[in-house]
Amino acid sequence: MKSTFISKEKNEVKFKMEFSAEEFENAVVKVYQKEKGKFEIDGFRKGKAPRGLIEKKYGEGIFFEDAINNLFSLNYPLALDELDVDAIDYPKTEFSQVKKGEGFEITVTVACYPEFEVKDYKGVEIEKISAEVTDEDVDRELDAMATRNSRMVEVERPAQDGDMVMIDYAGFVGDEQFEGGTAERQPLKLGSGTFIPGFEEQLIGASKGDDVEVKVTFPEEYHSEDLAGKDAVFKCHVHEIKEQEKPAIDDDFAKDVSEFDTLDELKASKREELQKAAEARAENQMKNNVIEAVFEANDIDVPDAMVESEIDSMLNEFDQQLRAQGMDLNGYLNYMGQDAGKFRDTVREDAFKRTKTRMIVAKIVDQENFQVSEEEVKEQLEAMAQQYGLEVEKLTEMIGAENINMISGDLKMKKAVDFMYENAVIK
Repeated sequence: MKSTFISKEKNEVKFKMEFSAEEFENAVVKVYQKEKGKFEIDGFRKGKAPRGLIEKKYGEGIFFEDAINNLFSLNYPLALDELDVDAIDYPKTEFSQVKKGEGFEITVTVACYPEFEVKDYKGVEIEKISAEVTDEDVDRELDAMATRNSRMVEVERPAQDGDMVMIDYAGFVGDEQFEGGTAERQPLKLGSGTFIPGFEEQLIGASKGDDVEVKVTFPEEYHSEDLAGKDAVFKCHVHEIKEQEKPAIDDDFAKDVSEFDTLDELKASKREELQKAAEARAENQMKNNVIEAVFEANDIDVPDAMVESEIDSMLNEFDQQLRAQGMDLNGYLNYMGQDAGKFRDTVREDAFKRTKTRMIVAKIVDQENFQVSEEEVKEQLEAMAQQYGLEVEKLTEMIGAENINMISGDLKMKKAVDFMYENAVIK
């Protein structure tokens, strides 16, 4: 096979792949040897018919298409490598006339990765972000710990926002009780937004033993078409009311929830944790601000194919999240009454930004020639293995060689981001 460069316009490359008569004939013979068992010719056992008789009965070009496809799939990557073309999309192909005993040509047009240089990524000016931790921050953290260690206790008073009520209910549209609108001894936290809008508020002020009629209107986009947009009445009976009782935040609390003997020690530990977290958040935000500044300073041609590929990845990720909740992307779009094409458009701008940012950072990796050692990859694998509770060998086997290369690439990208941040001017 001979590869010949033809032209490059913007991010589209055109080249020619030429195959000799001998190469074409050999490819046809291979297809014949593989496929001959599928043909029945009178006077021959299945799989034993000569190629000439098969071609006479079914047409001279019976094996041409598969032979051409095989030649292309085998040689296309070699042509890209030979011509140094970094393709980013499926190729468009044009074939010359194909005849038995003759060679043929394939003209290929394919989108390729654009050539560009990143400018102004050193000395980026950004504002310093405060990582101060206040006494109020520590108190909020301790209060959250107390909330997590609280218990629900029954109270003899009218229900308030935030209380847990135990209720029976039965739902009616008009005089007819509807299916799925009935429960007994159902726990409900008032103010949680768990039930239909307007439901929980009408139970505030109810007391133990009360019967309450809750009047609501189902949302227009409610999942049950029989109920969507309709007025309904829920007949409720209140069995009990409980409130959240938080423990006192004192030395005894510190002993119960931590390894410390005093509240002061617990506070000091929490302040240190909060300080580390605040500093990490501030640094990450400043890194993002550096990346944003470099993003704005560089106007590069982002290929549509790369943006579409990023949209595919984003939608696939969203689909996986939905499946974890018992739905999929198609079901979500049907529920929302949204067209798949229009939904892609809603994420297109974000996909463009992600793609351009990744292109910029990857190019800085090349311009600065960042490298990653085997030891650095090993350390990353060890950290991931610890996170997932696996042996490093097992994790390496699970993710495969291709993803190991992706880890190496991600580490290079991290080095590029760190480099931009370390060379930034922080005011």
